[in-house]
Amino acid sequence: MWEFAELFRKLDESNKTLVKVDALANYFRTAKENNREKDVVWTIALMGGKRPRRPVNTTNLRFWASELTDISLTLFEESYHVVGDLAETIALLTSKPQKEKSLGTLSDWMEKIASLKDMDLRDQREFLQSVWQTFDYQVSFVFNKLITGSFRIGISRKLMTRSLAKAFDIEENALAHKLMGNWVPTEISLEKLIFTDNKKDNLSQPYPFYLAYSINDKSSDLGEVKDWQIEWKWDGIRGQIIKRMDEVFVWSRGEELVSDKYPEYIEMAENLPNGAVIDGEILAFKDNFPLNFNALQQRIGRKTISKKILDEVPVVFMAYDLLEFEGEDWRQKPMLERRKKLEEIVASANNERLILSEIVEVKNWNELDDLILRAREFGTEGFMLKKLDSIYEIGRKKGNWWKWKSEPFTIDAVLTYAMRGHGRRANLYTDYTFGLWQDGNLVTFAKAYSGLTDKEFEEVDRFVKRNTLERFGPVRQVKAVHVFELAFEGISYSKRHKSGVAVRFPRILRWRKDKKIEEANTLDDLIQLIPNNEITE
Repeated sequence: MWEFAELFRKLDESNKTLVKVDALANYFRTAKENNREKDVVWTIALMGGKRPRRPVNTTNLRFWASELTDISLTLFEESYHVVGDLAETIALLTSKPQKEKSLGTLSDWMEKIASLKDMDLRDQREFLQSVWQTFDYQVSFVFNKLITGSFRIGISRKLMTRSLAKAFDIEENALAHKLMGNWVPTEISLEKLIFTDNKKDNLSQPYPFYLAYSINDKSSDLGEVKDWQIEWKWDGIRGQIIKRMDEVFVWSRGEELVSDKYPEYIEMAENLPNGAVIDGEILAFKDNFPLNFNALQQRIGRKTISKKILDEVPVVFMAYDLLEFEGEDWRQKPMLERRKKLEEIVASANNERLILSEIVEVKNWNELDDLILRAREFGTEGFMLKKLDSIYEIGRKKGNWWKWKSEPFTIDAVLTYAMRGHGRRANLYTDYTFGLWQDGNLVTFAKAYSGLTDKEFEEVDRFVKRNTLERFGPVRQVKAVHVFELAFEGISYSKRHKSGVAVRFPRILRWRKDKKIEEANTLDDLIQLIPNNEITE
């Protein structure tokens, strides 16, 4: 556990890729040499996003930490809001200086953390208070991150895979494929996870996704338009449909097996050939037109999908690419060849739930410049540009695949509430709530916390501290003085929001110091931006 905490510190303190790769590779190699292979498996899982569920209520954590340190809960909460991170707050208040490194293995502690969920409250309290007094700050901080379920660190899956490849001299692309899927760290050995190649065990295993970089310059910079496959960019959930040995599996890009969420695909896949893997988009689609992403969200969070939801939010699979055919990996074949075979498969399946992504035919880049202005008329976000001779790579790579998104929606809104940020912004008010005018009042409609410079965040922070009207826990209501231009990608009606409207990915474009609050937009202005095909959340 001490070695894992030290690894966490090294990764957290550096922003250099080579330093992080070396730190991870050394940790993997050393742990395996010292017969701590299960620690390697858990580290792969944690760094790769397979975080365990939180076993303890965070309200209880705050109460027990406050009790242990003999400070009032009010003072603890104020400290928490200043620090901005619960795990760090507890570590700062409860940890003890110590030099002992024999704290047990990471896998031992993961078992103890898992056992917490089966304890009664008294046993949880006694266990945690005892542990907090045993660990120094760094180990306590990492331990608390694990029990709060908020274990995150700036390590991409690609970087972790590169580190494993370096540590064990295994080809990186092969490793990336092995790490995909829903393997569970408590049920798999390091040998089986990365060293053994068992085709039967890989029956449901998806491939790593190839991701595109955004393009901001004019598309003509990419050379001849004839060298590119141009498709619409759809707003759904990237996924893969797999059919092997007459079994069908549906995976989301987040490596979640979602077959039960989309029963339509199981029936649709009956006519797909065995040994086929198709990359595409899970898309809410009705009356031959895509629905907004918020409609799709109605299916994402449900444990069971009712007939009512199936009728209200039907889905199609928009097929983009062919990754496997007749059990053979096709990713190294050129885009043009993969597309031709994909067209044959979709035509043979002949199912309305499986749609081939349309190729946009243009004679030159100027035509595409004009067409992107109409992207929303087609229910899309813009274009995907793919080199015809490109292979299907792993992760985000520059050069052969680009996404070219249409301009976002924008609106001018008034700052009404503020909260402190997190991490390095924990001492500043950087999380904002904005309102629009309706009948002479400002109605809350969105929150945003990105888009300003550090200098601007500091300026807003000073304003909030000097112009607070009321306090609601960590939230500060401020005088309505400043107007900000907000951007967002999607908009729809919503019964869950006070404004009646939900916006997607809101962020600050600029601080409109040139505008008075009376010049900010109205809620009616926002509603006018909602496409006619949108349905209520």
